[in-house]
Amino acid sequence: MDDQTKNLILASALSFGVILIWFTLFPPPEADPNAPAAIEQVDGQEVVTTPTADGQAAVTETEEPVEDNAPRLSIATPSLEGSISLKGGRIDELSLRNYRETLAEDSPIVQLLSPIGSDEPFYALFGWAPGSGLDADQVPGPNTIWSVDGNENLTPEAPVTLTWDNGAGLSFQRDVSVDDKFMFTVRQSVENTGSGAVKLAPYGILARQGEPEDLKNFFILHEGAIRMVDGELAETDYDDFEPSNDFETIGVEENAWTGFTDHYWMTTLIPADEAGATISTFQDARRNIFQTTARQSTKTVAPGETLSQEMRLFAGAKEWDTIRAYQNESGVEKFIDSIDWGWFFFLTKPIFAVLHWLNALIGNMGWAIIALTVLLKALLLPLAYKSYVSMAKMKELQPEMEKIKEKAGDDRQMMQKSMMELYKKEKVNPASGCLPILMQIPIFFSLYKVIFVTLELRHAPWIGWIKDLSMPDPSSLYNLWGILPWGVPASGSILALIFIGIMPLLLGISMWLQQKLNPAPTDPTQKMIFAWMPWVFMFMLGSFASGLVLYWITNNVITFCQQYLIMRSQGYKPDVFGNITSSFNRKQDEKDD
Repeated sequence: MDDQTKNLILASALSFGVILIWFTLFPPPEADPNAPAAIEQVDGQEVVTTPTADGQAAVTETEEPVEDNAPRLSIATPSLEGSISLKGGRIDELSLRNYRETLAEDSPIVQLLSPIGSDEPFYALFGWAPGSGLDADQVPGPNTIWSVDGNENLTPEAPVTLTWDNGAGLSFQRDVSVDDKFMFTVRQSVENTGSGAVKLAPYGILARQGEPEDLKNFFILHEGAIRMVDGELAETDYDDFEPSNDFETIGVEENAWTGFTDHYWMTTLIPADEAGATISTFQDARRNIFQTTARQSTKTVAPGETLSQEMRLFAGAKEWDTIRAYQNESGVEKFIDSIDWGWFFFLTKPIFAVLHWLNALIGNMGWAIIALTVLLKALLLPLAYKSYVSMAKMKELQPEMEKIKEKAGDDRQMMQKSMMELYKKEKVNPASGCLPILMQIPIFFSLYKVIFVTLELRHAPWIGWIKDLSMPDPSSLYNLWGILPWGVPASGSILALIFIGIMPLLLGISMWLQQKLNPAPTDPTQKMIFAWMPWVFMFMLGSFASGLVLYWITNNVITFCQQYLIMRSQGYKPDVFGNITSSFNRKQDEKDD
Protein backbone atom coordinates (compact mmCIF):
# COMPACT_ATOMS: atom_id res chain seq x y z
CA MET A 1 0.00 0.00 0.00
CA ASP A 2 1.52 3.35 -1.04
CA ASP A 3 1.69 6.31 1.37
CA GLN A 4 -0.85 8.33 -0.58
CA THR A 5 -3.46 5.61 -0.16
CA LYS A 6 -2.57 5.24 3.52
CA ASN A 7 -3.05 8.96 4.10
CA LEU A 8 -6.35 9.02 2.28
CA ILE A 9 -7.64 6.03 4.22
CA LEU A 10 -6.40 7.52 7.49
CA ALA A 11 -8.06 10.89 6.87
CA SER A 12 -11.30 9.31 5.69
CA ALA A 13 -11.32 6.91 8.63
CA LEU A 14 -10.78 9.77 11.06
CA SER A 15 -13.64 11.76 9.54
CA PHE A 16 -15.86 8.68 9.52
CA GLY A 17 -14.93 7.78 13.10
CA VAL A 18 -15.56 11.25 14.49
CA ILE A 19 -18.97 11.53 12.79
CA LEU A 20 -19.91 7.98 13.80
CA ILE A 21 -19.06 8.67 17.46
CA TRP A 22 -20.93 11.98 17.33
CA PHE A 23 -23.99 10.39 15.74
CA THR A 24 -23.98 7.52 18.25
CA LEU A 25 -23.46 9.55 21.41
CA PHE A 26 -25.50 12.60 20.43
CA PRO A 27 -28.37 11.60 18.15
CA PRO A 28 -30.82 14.27 16.97
CA PRO A 29 -32.83 15.49 19.97
CA GLU A 30 -36.38 14.49 20.76
CA ALA A 31 -38.85 16.24 23.03
CA ASP A 32 -39.03 14.82 26.54
CA PRO A 33 -42.46 13.18 27.00
CA ASN A 34 -41.97 13.15 30.78
CA ALA A 35 -41.54 16.89 31.26
CA PRO A 36 -42.51 17.97 34.79
CA ALA A 37 -45.98 19.28 35.39
CA ALA A 38 -46.79 22.88 36.28
CA ILE A 39 -46.22 24.38 39.72
CA GLU A 40 -48.09 23.00 42.70
CA GLN A 41 -50.48 25.42 44.37
CA VAL A 42 -50.99 25.18 48.11
CA ASP A 43 -54.66 25.11 49.18
CA GLY A 44 -55.63 27.23 46.19
CA GLN A 45 -53.11 29.90 47.17
CA GLU A 46 -50.31 31.12 45.00
CA VAL A 47 -46.80 30.73 46.40
CA VAL A 48 -44.18 33.27 45.31
CA THR A 49 -40.66 34.05 46.44
CA THR A 50 -39.73 37.70 46.83
CA PRO A 51 -36.48 39.23 48.10
CA THR A 52 -35.96 41.43 51.13
CA ALA A 53 -34.23 44.79 51.00
CA ASP A 54 -32.01 44.15 54.02
CA GLY A 55 -29.43 41.47 53.39
CA GLN A 56 -29.48 38.96 50.56
CA ALA A 57 -31.93 36.39 51.87
CA ALA A 58 -35.24 35.59 50.27
CA VAL A 59 -38.59 35.07 51.92
CA THR A 60 -41.43 32.87 50.69
CA GLU A 61 -44.82 34.47 51.07
CA THR A 62 -48.27 32.93 50.73
CA GLU A 63 -51.06 35.36 49.97
CA GLU A 64 -54.76 34.97 49.56
CA PRO A 65 -55.55 34.52 45.89
CA VAL A 66 -57.07 37.35 43.90
CA GLU A 67 -59.75 36.66 41.33
CA ASP A 68 -58.36 35.14 38.13
CA ASN A 69 -60.23 37.60 35.93
CA ALA A 70 -58.11 40.59 36.98
CA PRO A 71 -58.17 43.47 34.45
CA ARG A 72 -55.51 43.47 31.73
CA LEU A 73 -53.69 45.98 29.54
CA SER A 74 -53.00 44.96 25.96
CA ILE A 75 -49.52 44.80 24.41
CA ALA A 76 -49.30 45.39 20.65
CA THR A 77 -46.04 45.95 18.75
CA PRO A 78 -44.77 44.87 15.32
CA SER A 79 -43.05 41.93 17.06
CA LEU A 80 -45.18 41.14 20.12
CA GLU A 81 -48.75 40.75 21.24
CA GLY A 82 -50.09 39.98 24.68
CA SER A 83 -51.19 41.65 27.88
CA ILE A 84 -50.18 42.82 31.35
CA SER A 85 -52.24 41.62 34.31
CA LEU A 86 -53.11 44.29 36.85
CA LYS A 87 -52.75 41.53 39.44
CA GLY A 88 -49.18 42.22 40.51
CA GLY A 89 -48.67 44.24 37.33
CA ARG A 90 -47.01 41.15 35.91
CA ILE A 91 -46.12 40.71 32.23
CA ASP A 92 -47.47 37.20 31.85
CA GLU A 93 -49.02 36.87 28.40
CA LEU A 94 -46.73 37.38 25.43
CA SER A 95 -46.54 35.87 21.94
CA LEU A 96 -44.11 36.43 19.06
CA ARG A 97 -46.02 37.74 16.08
CA ASN A 98 -43.45 36.84 13.43
CA TYR A 99 -42.82 33.23 14.46
CA ARG A 100 -45.10 30.22 14.14
CA GLU A 101 -44.74 26.88 15.86
CA THR A 102 -44.62 24.95 12.57
CA LEU A 103 -44.52 25.65 8.83
CA ALA A 104 -48.26 25.06 8.48
CA GLU A 105 -50.19 28.18 7.47
CA ASP A 106 -52.70 27.68 10.28
CA SER A 107 -50.01 27.06 12.89
CA PRO A 108 -50.36 29.26 16.01
CA ILE A 109 -47.73 31.87 16.73
CA VAL A 110 -45.11 31.07 19.37
CA GLN A 111 -46.19 31.90 22.92
CA LEU A 112 -43.31 32.94 25.15
CA LEU A 113 -44.96 33.99 28.46
CA SER A 114 -48.07 32.43 30.02
CA PRO A 115 -50.08 33.32 33.15
CA ILE A 116 -50.69 31.30 36.30
CA GLY A 117 -53.25 28.61 35.57
CA SER A 118 -52.00 27.89 32.04
CA ASP A 119 -50.18 24.70 31.04
CA GLU A 120 -46.74 26.29 31.31
CA PRO A 121 -46.82 29.40 33.53
CA PHE A 122 -43.89 31.73 32.84
CA TYR A 123 -43.99 35.40 33.72
CA ALA A 124 -42.11 38.55 34.72
CA LEU A 125 -42.92 40.23 38.03
CA PHE A 126 -41.62 43.54 39.39
CA GLY A 127 -41.90 45.06 42.84
CA TRP A 128 -40.27 46.58 45.89
CA ALA A 129 -38.52 44.60 48.63
CA PRO A 130 -39.34 46.09 52.05
CA GLY A 131 -36.52 47.19 54.33
CA SER A 132 -36.47 47.64 58.10
CA GLY A 133 -39.59 49.30 59.41
CA LEU A 134 -41.77 48.17 56.51
CA ASP A 135 -44.08 45.16 56.37
CA ALA A 136 -44.66 43.10 53.25
CA ASP A 137 -48.21 44.42 52.91
CA GLN A 138 -46.93 48.02 52.81
CA VAL A 139 -45.27 47.48 49.42
CA PRO A 140 -46.92 46.23 46.23
CA GLY A 141 -46.75 42.44 46.09
CA PRO A 142 -47.45 39.68 43.58
CA ASN A 143 -51.21 39.85 44.19
CA THR A 144 -51.60 43.62 44.46
CA ILE A 145 -54.22 45.03 42.11
CA TRP A 146 -52.81 48.10 40.37
CA SER A 147 -54.77 50.99 38.88
CA VAL A 148 -54.23 52.38 35.39
CA ASP A 149 -53.40 56.03 34.94
CA GLY A 150 -54.33 57.05 31.41
CA ASN A 151 -53.41 54.86 28.41
CA GLU A 152 -54.54 51.22 28.58
CA ASN A 153 -52.77 49.87 25.46
CA LEU A 154 -49.00 49.41 25.50
CA THR A 155 -47.38 50.17 22.13
CA PRO A 156 -43.94 51.44 21.09
CA GLU A 157 -45.45 54.92 20.81
CA ALA A 158 -47.53 54.85 24.01
CA PRO A 159 -46.27 53.60 27.41
CA VAL A 160 -48.62 52.67 30.25
CA THR A 161 -48.61 53.85 33.84
CA LEU A 162 -49.75 51.83 36.86
CA THR A 163 -50.32 53.29 40.34
CA TRP A 164 -50.93 51.98 43.84
CA ASP A 165 -51.11 53.69 47.24
CA ASN A 166 -50.47 51.75 50.43
CA GLY A 167 -52.59 54.14 52.50
CA ALA A 168 -49.71 54.69 54.91
CA GLY A 169 -47.68 57.40 53.25
CA LEU A 170 -46.19 55.60 50.24
CA SER A 171 -47.40 56.06 46.67
CA PHE A 172 -46.05 53.71 44.00
CA GLN A 173 -45.95 54.21 40.24
CA ARG A 174 -44.78 51.89 37.48
CA ASP A 175 -44.17 53.14 33.93
CA VAL A 176 -43.84 50.39 31.31
CA SER A 177 -42.60 51.09 27.78
CA VAL A 178 -41.59 48.81 24.91
CA ASP A 179 -39.68 49.23 21.65
CA ASP A 180 -40.64 47.78 18.27
CA LYS A 181 -38.68 44.57 18.92
CA PHE A 182 -38.44 42.76 22.28
CA MET A 183 -37.18 45.18 24.95
CA PHE A 184 -39.39 46.47 27.77
CA THR A 185 -38.31 49.25 30.12
CA VAL A 186 -39.91 49.19 33.58
CA ARG A 187 -39.44 52.36 35.61
CA GLN A 188 -40.53 51.98 39.24
CA SER A 189 -41.08 55.03 41.45
CA VAL A 190 -42.07 55.53 45.09
CA GLU A 191 -43.06 58.81 46.72
CA ASN A 192 -42.81 59.11 50.49
CA THR A 193 -45.61 61.36 51.77
CA GLY A 194 -45.29 60.05 55.32
CA SER A 195 -43.42 61.42 58.29
CA GLY A 196 -40.54 58.93 58.50
CA ALA A 197 -37.81 57.64 56.20
CA VAL A 198 -38.21 54.18 54.65
CA LYS A 199 -35.85 51.72 53.03
CA LEU A 200 -36.77 49.79 49.87
CA ALA A 201 -35.10 47.92 47.02
CA PRO A 202 -36.68 47.48 43.59
CA TYR A 203 -36.52 44.04 42.06
CA GLY A 204 -37.50 42.01 39.01
CA ILE A 205 -38.39 38.31 38.97
CA LEU A 206 -38.67 35.76 36.19
CA ALA A 207 -40.57 32.67 37.36
CA ARG A 208 -40.93 29.55 35.24
CA GLN A 209 -43.18 26.87 36.66
CA GLY A 210 -41.90 23.52 35.40
CA GLU A 211 -39.53 22.76 32.57
CA PRO A 212 -40.72 23.71 29.07
CA GLU A 213 -42.54 20.90 27.27
CA ASP A 214 -40.48 21.32 24.10
CA LEU A 215 -37.16 20.97 25.94
CA LYS A 216 -34.59 19.50 23.54
CA ASN A 217 -32.26 18.03 26.21
CA PHE A 218 -29.49 17.94 23.65
CA PHE A 219 -25.79 18.08 24.43
CA ILE A 220 -25.02 20.68 21.80
CA LEU A 221 -27.60 23.19 23.09
CA HIS A 222 -27.95 25.01 26.41
CA GLU A 223 -31.48 25.42 27.75
CA GLY A 224 -32.08 26.80 31.21
CA ALA A 225 -30.83 29.68 33.31
CA ILE A 226 -28.28 32.09 31.91
CA ARG A 227 -26.59 35.11 33.44
CA MET A 228 -23.83 37.59 32.72
CA VAL A 229 -22.21 39.19 35.74
CA ASP A 230 -19.21 41.48 35.45
CA GLY A 231 -18.23 40.05 32.07
CA GLU A 232 -18.52 36.36 33.04
CA LEU A 233 -21.18 34.14 31.44
CA ALA A 234 -22.74 31.36 33.52
CA GLU A 235 -25.19 28.74 32.26
CA THR A 236 -27.24 26.27 34.32
CA ASP A 237 -29.25 23.51 32.64
CA TYR A 238 -32.58 22.66 34.23
CA ASP A 239 -31.29 19.30 35.46
CA ASP A 240 -28.29 21.01 37.08
CA PHE A 241 -30.35 23.12 39.49
CA GLU A 242 -29.90 22.18 43.12
CA PRO A 243 -33.12 20.48 44.33
CA SER A 244 -33.69 22.85 47.26
CA ASN A 245 -34.84 26.35 48.11
CA ASP A 246 -31.28 27.44 48.81
CA PHE A 247 -29.69 29.64 46.19
CA GLU A 248 -26.56 31.60 45.56
CA THR A 249 -26.77 35.38 45.63
CA ILE A 250 -24.16 37.19 43.56
CA GLY A 251 -23.17 40.79 44.08
CA VAL A 252 -23.12 42.92 40.95
CA GLU A 253 -21.07 46.02 40.34
CA GLU A 254 -22.10 46.67 36.74
CA ASN A 255 -23.00 45.07 33.42
CA ALA A 256 -25.32 42.25 34.47
CA TRP A 257 -28.29 40.40 33.07
CA THR A 258 -30.04 37.20 34.08
CA GLY A 259 -32.85 35.04 32.77
CA PHE A 260 -33.89 31.86 30.99
CA THR A 261 -33.00 30.79 27.48
CA ASP A 262 -34.76 28.28 25.25
CA HIS A 263 -33.69 26.91 21.88
CA TYR A 264 -34.68 30.03 19.93
CA TRP A 265 -36.27 32.33 22.54
CA MET A 266 -35.04 34.09 25.65
CA THR A 267 -36.33 36.15 28.57
CA THR A 268 -33.85 38.20 30.61
CA LEU A 269 -33.80 40.92 33.25
CA ILE A 270 -31.27 43.71 32.77
CA PRO A 271 -30.89 45.87 35.90
CA ALA A 272 -29.41 49.34 35.73
CA ASP A 273 -25.66 49.50 36.47
CA GLU A 274 -25.05 50.28 40.11
CA ALA A 275 -23.08 48.96 43.06
CA GLY A 276 -25.00 46.92 45.60
CA ALA A 277 -27.27 45.08 43.19
CA THR A 278 -27.61 41.29 43.46
CA ILE A 279 -28.67 38.44 41.20
CA SER A 280 -29.96 35.07 42.43
CA THR A 281 -31.14 31.99 40.55
CA PHE A 282 -32.68 28.97 42.25
CA GLN A 283 -35.23 26.16 42.07
CA ASP A 284 -38.07 25.54 44.49
CA ALA A 285 -37.96 21.77 44.04
CA ARG A 286 -41.12 20.98 46.01
CA ARG A 287 -43.25 23.18 43.79
CA ASN A 288 -41.09 22.72 40.69
CA ILE A 289 -40.48 26.41 40.05
CA PHE A 290 -37.36 27.92 38.51
CA GLN A 291 -36.74 31.53 39.38
CA THR A 292 -34.16 34.23 38.80
CA THR A 293 -34.22 37.55 40.63
CA ALA A 294 -32.41 40.83 40.01
CA ARG A 295 -32.56 43.06 43.10
CA GLN A 296 -31.21 46.57 42.87
CA SER A 297 -29.49 48.31 45.77
CA THR A 298 -31.45 49.35 48.84
CA LYS A 299 -32.31 53.05 48.97
CA THR A 300 -33.49 55.31 51.77
CA VAL A 301 -36.44 57.53 50.87
CA ALA A 302 -36.84 60.49 53.18
CA PRO A 303 -40.21 62.18 53.77
CA GLY A 304 -41.16 64.27 50.76
CA GLU A 305 -38.69 62.49 48.46
CA THR A 306 -39.37 60.38 45.36
CA LEU A 307 -37.14 57.48 44.27
CA SER A 308 -37.12 56.09 40.73
CA GLN A 309 -35.23 53.07 39.34
CA GLU A 310 -35.22 51.39 35.92
CA MET A 311 -34.89 47.77 34.88
CA ARG A 312 -35.17 46.36 31.38
CA LEU A 313 -36.81 43.11 30.31
CA PHE A 314 -35.89 41.33 27.08
CA ALA A 315 -38.59 38.87 26.06
CA GLY A 316 -38.39 37.59 22.51
CA ALA A 317 -36.52 35.78 19.78
CA LYS A 318 -32.76 35.40 19.75
CA GLU A 319 -32.34 37.26 16.47
CA TRP A 320 -28.66 37.88 15.85
CA ASP A 321 -29.17 41.36 14.43
CA THR A 322 -31.50 42.43 17.23
CA ILE A 323 -29.39 41.07 20.08
CA ARG A 324 -26.22 42.55 18.60
CA ALA A 325 -27.94 45.96 18.36
CA TYR A 326 -28.94 45.79 22.04
CA GLN A 327 -25.32 44.96 22.85
CA ASN A 328 -23.65 47.59 20.69
CA GLU A 329 -26.18 50.41 20.87
CA SER A 330 -27.95 49.87 24.19
CA GLY A 331 -25.01 48.77 26.31
CA VAL A 332 -26.12 45.22 27.21
CA GLU A 333 -22.65 43.75 27.63
CA LYS A 334 -21.89 40.53 25.74
CA PHE A 335 -25.57 40.04 24.94
CA ILE A 336 -24.60 38.24 21.72
CA ASP A 337 -23.21 35.45 23.92
CA SER A 338 -26.76 34.56 24.90
CA ILE A 339 -26.71 32.57 21.66
CA ASP A 340 -25.01 29.28 22.49
CA TRP A 341 -21.90 29.46 20.28
CA GLY A 342 -20.22 26.57 22.09
CA TRP A 343 -16.56 25.76 22.68
CA PHE A 344 -15.67 26.54 19.07
CA PHE A 345 -17.02 30.11 19.37
CA PHE A 346 -13.90 31.39 17.57
CA LEU A 347 -15.20 29.52 14.51
CA THR A 348 -18.98 29.55 14.99
CA LYS A 349 -19.22 33.32 15.51
CA PRO A 350 -17.37 34.36 12.32
CA ILE A 351 -18.95 31.55 10.29
CA PHE A 352 -22.43 32.73 11.24
CA ALA A 353 -21.55 36.40 10.72
CA VAL A 354 -20.45 35.65 7.15
CA LEU A 355 -23.47 33.38 6.58
CA HIS A 356 -25.81 36.11 7.85
CA TRP A 357 -24.18 38.69 5.56
CA LEU A 358 -24.45 36.37 2.56
CA ASN A 359 -28.09 35.66 3.33
CA ALA A 360 -28.83 39.41 3.46
CA LEU A 361 -26.98 39.85 0.16
CA ILE A 362 -28.54 36.89 -1.68
CA GLY A 363 -31.90 36.67 0.04
CA ASN A 364 -31.91 32.88 0.42
CA MET A 365 -30.23 30.93 3.22
CA GLY A 366 -29.65 27.83 1.07
CA TRP A 367 -27.74 29.75 -1.57
CA ALA A 368 -25.94 31.58 1.26
CA ILE A 369 -24.70 28.20 2.59
CA ILE A 370 -23.43 27.35 -0.89
CA ALA A 371 -21.70 30.74 -1.16
CA LEU A 372 -20.18 30.26 2.31
CA THR A 373 -18.82 26.88 1.25
CA VAL A 374 -17.22 28.48 -1.81
CA LEU A 375 -15.58 31.13 0.40
CA LEU A 376 -14.29 28.52 2.86
CA LYS A 377 -12.88 26.41 0.02
CA ALA A 378 -11.23 29.51 -1.45
CA LEU A 379 -9.70 30.27 1.96
CA LEU A 380 -8.30 26.74 2.16
CA LEU A 381 -7.21 26.68 -1.50
CA PRO A 382 -3.46 27.22 -0.82
CA LEU A 383 -3.47 24.22 1.50
CA ALA A 384 -5.54 22.19 -0.95
CA TYR A 385 -3.27 23.17 -3.83
CA LYS A 386 -0.17 21.93 -2.01
CA SER A 387 -2.00 18.75 -1.10
CA TYR A 388 -3.22 17.95 -4.60
CA VAL A 389 0.13 18.86 -6.15
CA SER A 390 1.75 16.47 -3.71
CA MET A 391 -0.77 13.78 -4.65
CA ALA A 392 -0.06 14.28 -8.35
CA LYS A 393 3.69 13.99 -7.73
CA MET A 394 3.09 10.87 -5.69
CA LYS A 395 1.39 9.38 -8.77
CA GLU A 396 4.44 10.22 -10.86
CA LEU A 397 6.71 8.59 -8.27
CA GLN A 398 4.69 5.39 -8.20
CA PRO A 399 7.06 3.43 -10.49
CA GLU A 400 10.14 4.41 -8.42
CA MET A 401 8.31 3.53 -5.21
CA GLU A 402 7.50 0.08 -6.59
CA LYS A 403 11.18 -0.43 -7.42
CA ILE A 404 12.16 0.53 -3.86
CA LYS A 405 9.64 -2.00 -2.48
CA GLU A 406 11.01 -4.77 -4.70
CA LYS A 407 14.60 -3.94 -3.82
CA ALA A 408 13.95 -3.77 -0.05
CA GLY A 409 11.94 -6.98 0.10
CA ASP A 410 11.07 -7.76 3.70
CA ASP A 411 13.43 -5.13 5.10
CA ARG A 412 10.85 -2.59 6.26
CA GLN A 413 13.45 -0.26 7.80
CA MET A 414 15.42 -0.04 4.58
CA MET A 415 12.25 0.56 2.56
CA GLN A 416 11.11 3.39 4.84
CA LYS A 417 14.54 5.01 4.73
CA SER A 418 14.67 4.83 0.93
CA MET A 419 11.15 6.22 0.68
CA MET A 420 12.02 9.18 2.89
CA GLU A 421 15.09 9.92 0.79
CA LEU A 422 12.94 9.84 -2.35
CA TYR A 423 10.38 12.20 -0.80
CA LYS A 424 13.12 14.59 0.27
CA LYS A 425 14.76 14.53 -3.14
CA GLU A 426 11.47 15.18 -5.00
CA LYS A 427 10.21 17.63 -2.34
CA VAL A 428 7.03 15.66 -1.69
CA ASN A 429 5.19 15.55 1.64
CA PRO A 430 3.20 12.29 1.85
CA ALA A 431 1.21 13.57 4.85
CA SER A 432 -0.18 16.62 3.04
CA GLY A 433 -2.84 14.56 1.31
CA CYS A 434 -4.95 14.22 4.45
CA LEU A 435 -4.73 17.83 5.63
CA PRO A 436 -7.66 19.22 3.58
CA ILE A 437 -9.91 16.43 4.85
CA LEU A 438 -8.82 16.94 8.46
CA MET A 439 -9.42 20.69 8.16
CA GLN A 440 -13.04 19.99 7.26
CA ILE A 441 -13.77 18.35 10.64
CA PRO A 442 -13.83 21.50 12.86
CA ILE A 443 -15.55 23.46 10.08
CA PHE A 444 -18.19 20.73 9.75
CA PHE A 445 -18.93 20.65 13.47
CA SER A 446 -18.93 24.45 13.74
CA LEU A 447 -21.43 24.71 10.89
CA TYR A 448 -23.49 21.94 12.49
CA LYS A 449 -23.61 24.02 15.68
CA VAL A 450 -24.52 27.19 13.78
CA ILE A 451 -27.33 25.50 11.86
CA PHE A 452 -28.74 23.87 15.00
CA VAL A 453 -28.69 26.80 17.45
CA THR A 454 -29.29 29.93 15.37
CA LEU A 455 -32.80 31.20 14.82
CA GLU A 456 -32.05 32.43 11.31
CA LEU A 457 -31.91 28.83 10.00
CA ARG A 458 -35.27 27.94 11.58
CA HIS A 459 -37.95 27.57 8.88
CA ALA A 460 -35.48 28.97 6.31
CA PRO A 461 -36.33 27.60 2.83
CA TRP A 462 -33.98 26.83 -0.05
CA ILE A 463 -35.65 25.45 -3.18
CA GLY A 464 -38.67 23.29 -3.96
CA TRP A 465 -39.30 20.74 -1.25
CA ILE A 466 -36.64 22.12 1.15
CA LYS A 467 -38.76 24.43 3.31
CA ASP A 468 -36.67 24.30 6.49
CA LEU A 469 -32.87 24.06 6.33
CA SER A 470 -32.67 23.34 10.05
CA MET A 471 -34.56 20.04 9.56
CA PRO A 472 -33.71 16.83 7.62
CA ASP A 473 -34.68 16.49 3.97
CA PRO A 474 -38.45 15.72 4.09
CA SER A 475 -38.44 13.73 0.83
CA SER A 476 -38.16 9.94 1.00
CA LEU A 477 -37.27 6.96 -1.15
CA TYR A 478 -40.29 5.28 0.53
CA ASN A 479 -42.67 7.09 -1.85
CA LEU A 480 -40.07 7.66 -4.59
CA TRP A 481 -39.57 11.23 -3.35
CA GLY A 482 -43.20 12.21 -3.76
CA ILE A 483 -44.07 10.33 -6.96
CA LEU A 484 -46.10 7.61 -5.22
CA PRO A 485 -49.33 8.66 -3.48
CA TRP A 486 -48.51 7.91 0.14
CA GLY A 487 -46.74 9.63 2.98
CA VAL A 488 -43.22 9.30 4.30
CA PRO A 489 -42.09 7.47 7.48
CA ALA A 490 -42.18 9.44 10.71
CA SER A 491 -39.05 11.44 11.47
CA GLY A 492 -36.67 9.54 13.75
CA SER A 493 -38.08 6.11 12.92
CA ILE A 494 -36.01 3.24 11.52
CA LEU A 495 -37.80 3.51 8.18
CA ALA A 496 -36.92 7.20 7.98
CA LEU A 497 -33.24 6.31 8.42
CA ILE A 498 -33.42 3.71 5.64
CA PHE A 499 -35.61 5.50 3.12
CA ILE A 500 -33.52 8.63 2.75
CA GLY A 501 -34.29 11.83 0.89
CA ILE A 502 -32.91 13.33 -2.32
CA MET A 503 -30.18 15.41 -0.69
CA PRO A 504 -28.56 12.53 1.26
CA LEU A 505 -28.58 10.51 -1.98
CA LEU A 506 -26.80 13.36 -3.79
CA LEU A 507 -24.31 13.44 -0.94
CA GLY A 508 -23.48 9.76 -1.43
CA ILE A 509 -23.13 10.19 -5.19
CA SER A 510 -20.84 13.22 -4.80
CA MET A 511 -18.57 11.30 -2.41
CA TRP A 512 -18.53 8.32 -4.75
CA LEU A 513 -17.55 10.48 -7.75
CA GLN A 514 -14.81 12.12 -5.72
CA GLN A 515 -13.33 8.68 -5.10
CA LYS A 516 -13.24 8.00 -8.84
CA LEU A 517 -10.52 10.61 -9.36
CA ASN A 518 -8.13 7.79 -8.47
CA PRO A 519 -8.14 4.12 -9.41
CA ALA A 520 -9.54 1.78 -6.81
CA PRO A 521 -6.85 0.25 -4.57
CA THR A 522 -5.81 -3.27 -5.39
CA ASP A 523 -5.89 -4.45 -1.78
CA PRO A 524 -9.29 -6.14 -1.13
CA THR A 525 -9.70 -4.60 2.34
CA GLN A 526 -8.94 -1.09 1.10
CA LYS A 527 -11.24 -1.56 -1.86
CA MET A 528 -14.10 -2.66 0.39
CA ILE A 529 -13.65 0.34 2.72
CA PHE A 530 -13.61 2.77 -0.20
CA ALA A 531 -16.61 1.12 -1.83
CA TRP A 532 -18.81 1.32 1.27
CA MET A 533 -17.75 4.68 2.70
CA PRO A 534 -19.89 7.02 0.51
CA TRP A 535 -23.03 5.03 1.15
CA VAL A 536 -22.43 4.72 4.89
CA PHE A 537 -21.97 8.50 5.09
CA MET A 538 -25.10 8.92 3.00
CA PHE A 539 -27.28 7.05 5.52
CA MET A 540 -25.54 8.52 8.57
CA LEU A 541 -26.03 12.12 7.46
CA GLY A 542 -29.51 11.51 6.08
CA SER A 543 -31.10 12.55 9.38
CA PHE A 544 -28.96 15.67 9.75
CA ALA A 545 -30.22 19.16 8.98
CA SER A 546 -30.60 19.65 5.23
CA GLY A 547 -28.51 22.82 5.48
CA LEU A 548 -25.57 20.78 6.71
CA VAL A 549 -26.06 18.15 3.97
CA LEU A 550 -26.17 20.98 1.43
CA TYR A 551 -22.82 22.23 2.72
CA TRP A 552 -21.30 18.74 2.46
CA ILE A 553 -22.57 18.22 -1.10
CA THR A 554 -21.23 21.61 -2.19
CA ASN A 555 -17.92 20.91 -0.49
CA ASN A 556 -17.60 17.56 -2.30
CA VAL A 557 -18.36 19.09 -5.71
CA ILE A 558 -15.84 21.91 -5.22
CA THR A 559 -13.23 19.47 -3.93
CA PHE A 560 -13.75 17.27 -6.99
CA CYS A 561 -13.26 20.22 -9.35
CA GLN A 562 -10.22 21.56 -7.47
CA GLN A 563 -8.50 18.20 -7.34
CA TYR A 564 -9.21 17.42 -11.00
CA LEU A 565 -7.93 20.78 -12.27
CA ILE A 566 -4.85 20.88 -10.03
CA MET A 567 -3.85 17.32 -10.92
CA ARG A 568 -4.31 18.15 -14.62
CA SER A 569 -2.06 21.19 -14.19
CA GLN A 570 0.65 18.89 -12.83
CA GLY A 571 0.56 16.62 -15.87
CA TYR A 572 -1.60 13.89 -14.37
CA LYS A 573 -4.99 13.35 -16.02
CA PRO A 574 -7.47 11.58 -13.74
CA ASP A 575 -9.47 9.03 -15.73
CA VAL A 576 -12.79 9.43 -13.90
CA PHE A 577 -14.90 7.65 -16.50
CA GLY A 578 -12.35 4.85 -16.84
CA ASN A 579 -12.22 4.37 -13.05
CA ILE A 580 -16.02 4.16 -12.91
CA THR A 581 -16.27 1.59 -15.73
CA SER A 582 -13.34 -0.44 -14.40
CA SER A 583 -14.99 -0.66 -10.95
CA PHE A 584 -18.14 -2.05 -12.57
CA ASN A 585 -16.08 -4.41 -14.71
CA ARG A 586 -14.28 -5.75 -11.66
CA LYS A 587 -17.59 -6.35 -9.93
CA GLN A 588 -18.83 -8.26 -12.98
CA ASP A 589 -15.62 -10.30 -13.11
CA GLU A 590 -15.99 -11.18 -9.43
CA LYS A 591 -19.57 -12.24 -10.11
CA ASP A 592 -18.51 -14.45 -13.01
CA ASP A 593 -15.82 -16.08 -10.89
